[in-house]
Amino acid sequence: IMARPNESFPKMLSLITGLVFIGCFAFQTVEEEASLCQILGSPEFPMLSKEGDVIIGGAFSIHSKITQPSLVFTEKPKRLRCSSVNLREFRFAQTMIFAIEEINKNSSLLPNVSIGYRIYDNCGSTLSSMRAVMALINGDEWMLGKSCSGQSAVHAIIGESESSSTIVLSQTTGPFKIPVISHSATCECLSSRTEYPSFFRTIASDFYQSRALAQLVKHFGWTWVGAVNSDSDYGNNGMAIFLAAAQEEGVCVEYREKFHRAEPEKLLKVVDVIRKSTARVIVGFLAHVEMNNLLDQLSLHNITGRQFIGVEAWITADSLVTPTSFAVLGGSLGFAVQKANISGMEDFLVKGFWETEFQCKEANQDSMINTTFCRENQDLMELIDYDDDVAELRYSSNIYKAVYAVAYSLHNILKCSNSQGCDKKVHVTHRQVVESLKQVNFTIKNGDRVWFDSTGATVARYEVVNWQHGRDGSVQFIPVGYYDASLPPGQRFVLKTEAIMWPGGSKELPVSVCSVSCRPGTHKVLQKGKPVCCYDCMPCAEGEISNTTDSNDCKKCPGEYWSNQNRDACILKNVEFLSFTEFMGKIIMFFTLFGVLLTLIVAALFLIKKDTPLVKANNSELSFLLLISLTLCFLCSLTFIGQPSEWSCMLRHTAFGITFVLCISCVLGKTIVVLMAFKATLPGTNVMKWFGPVQQRLSVLAFTLIQVLICILWLTINPPFPYKNMNHYKEKIILECALGSPVGFWAVLGYIGLLAMLCFVLAFLARKLPDNFNEAKFITFSMLIFCAVWLTFIPAYVSSPGKFTVAVEIFAILASSYGLLFCIFAPKCYIIVIKPELNTKKHLMGKIQSK
Repeated sequence: IMARPNESFPKMLSLITGLVFIGCFAFQTVEEEASLCQILGSPEFPMLSKEGDVIIGGAFSIHSKITQPSLVFTEKPKRLRCSSVNLREFRFAQTMIFAIEEINKNSSLLPNVSIGYRIYDNCGSTLSSMRAVMALINGDEWMLGKSCSGQSAVHAIIGESESSSTIVLSQTTGPFKIPVISHSATCECLSSRTEYPSFFRTIASDFYQSRALAQLVKHFGWTWVGAVNSDSDYGNNGMAIFLAAAQEEGVCVEYREKFHRAEPEKLLKVVDVIRKSTARVIVGFLAHVEMNNLLDQLSLHNITGRQFIGVEAWITADSLVTPTSFAVLGGSLGFAVQKANISGMEDFLVKGFWETEFQCKEANQDSMINTTFCRENQDLMELIDYDDDVAELRYSSNIYKAVYAVAYSLHNILKCSNSQGCDKKVHVTHRQVVESLKQVNFTIKNGDRVWFDSTGATVARYEVVNWQHGRDGSVQFIPVGYYDASLPPGQRFVLKTEAIMWPGGSKELPVSVCSVSCRPGTHKVLQKGKPVCCYDCMPCAEGEISNTTDSNDCKKCPGEYWSNQNRDACILKNVEFLSFTEFMGKIIMFFTLFGVLLTLIVAALFLIKKDTPLVKANNSELSFLLLISLTLCFLCSLTFIGQPSEWSCMLRHTAFGITFVLCISCVLGKTIVVLMAFKATLPGTNVMKWFGPVQQRLSVLAFTLIQVLICILWLTINPPFPYKNMNHYKEKIILECALGSPVGFWAVLGYIGLLAMLCFVLAFLARKLPDNFNEAKFITFSMLIFCAVWLTFIPAYVSSPGKFTVAVEIFAILASSYGLLFCIFAPKCYIIVIKPELNTKKHLMGKIQSK
């Protein structure tokens, strides 16, 4: 065992030492001699002791270093030598004595029972811890007689400070139900009542501290941290809980290193990792000794500027304060055991203890034991009148509470009262003390209440402290917040961020992230092979947004919304339709009104010259009706401009269909009149009576009524309606008129086309009639233009996007209307205005040759 003193194997160690314990109690049977029960080896004497009616044991690391003797296996190994006084642990032993002396003077608590103590130094090692445990169990008697069965010399044990040593202590004493109360062993593993049924502690489990560490790191936005822990039960268990909590909080750990105080080569590796790392925050779940070793190496290698996050084991350790340590640990944050001032204790630690308990003076030199003890612990004499560390003895109150817990449990077992005192006849067993400790509930003189939960621990309450320089230049541990696990979840953690001083004396919060935060409008894309905190920021795609920092993905905007330019908000899509105010709408309005104006001018001219032969010969009634229909054709294009509504959608298509049929019907009537007039000139024919003015009107009315009927059916069955087209463009909405029934739309167009083709055929047949008489060739040309326009309209209408669909339809209406107006009426207007000499009956009858 001594060849490999690793604190991470307490179970193996306790198993082996259990065998040693059995040997210590074994009968040394000699067939020739009577059996006697005696200790195999020399007894282990306590460092500090006092006799009493009941005895409380104590185990502290009063020295922190151990010197192992050479193991040659040819002679009995020499005693382990301890060195390097751990002043804080020495104060713990003093505190235990102070609490016992105070109880002994208290007339209301154990009034007629005196408490003694046996305090051992374990030298910060489980090796010495086992020697101390065996001594506490056995006592220091050399020989006990024929019977080895009996009760331990102590009724309860206070200690130890470190979890690994406490595990060894608890597992060894566990089978004998000896209660162990630790003041600072925080390993969560000790919460198991199955493995440690007689273990108690006046400090909370690391389960709360480790999770609070993760919350503290997350609170400041540090998502990229390093982690270093002691390679012991305390460090490994605490770090495991922290890592799990950090993962839940979204904190990534760049590295996790661990080392043991007896492994200097691993410590150098840890220092090298810290130097090369990019994480500026280090979570140090370290015992006091390991933190001291790490601090020495960091100072030696001049590694500064890191933000350390500490645990209760070292964050307020006054022994870590050296002339060079603040350069490394300045600005450190961590959880500390709450400070509790106990009246009278400071005077006792500085003066009373040395005068009454530690009397290494000339008067005691006649005692061989005292002389030997004083000589071996001469280094403690240097601490007389030293009081610099008294202000930061936060664990002292835990030891004070532990001693009082034992006293109250004994008080209940011995049925003590102020009037009759305690019943000393009661045989106190360890099991009774354990059960009584589970029930204790008292308040010490500073107002703190003491009780143990189902795991044997107390409520988790911590101060958040910050390493700062005081006004006098000294290092101070300034409280900047607290954590109380007994409060509701939202109230447990309170921080005064403005009071914190960061490394280097800065007031600016340090940054420790693997990747900078992704602004709203972008999302995180993980870097291949790296932790989740390492990512690239990619902009959201069009139509998607992220409105929070560090968004994992982007969300699509609802149907009528689109992402803004920064991709951090959804805004209403632009609604697009052909409006009167835009440039295209103004152009269309101009050509529409210009066409109406031209039509009205032609109508006025025809009205003025209605009695001239040219106007009479071209069927003035149908001409005027044609001009009216052309005016309506021009005006119906205006119904296609503006925001579509339910009424405008129905009006635009029906008005267009009916006016164009009216127009084509008039042209068709004029074409038939031309053909009839030609037939009427042949001898013996009288066809004009079959197509006189009445028949002409009826034919126009009949052709138009058919279109009206088609439109009525269309509007009745499935009329056009306004529709938000969000498919053609993703970033905008096309507000258009849906056809409703495509059959109705194409029936309207088809009927117009049918009449136009009929008109074209008839006009084509009459094209060779005398030029001076008929207008068939002009009607033929106009119908040719009309058909060409509408044949090209169909593919253009289908393929045009958005408002250009409407523009194409308006263009077809205007183009065909202008074609009819110019082709049919321009030649006549030319003769009426420019060549009035040709506007004669003789010329029209072909009797005068035109020049």
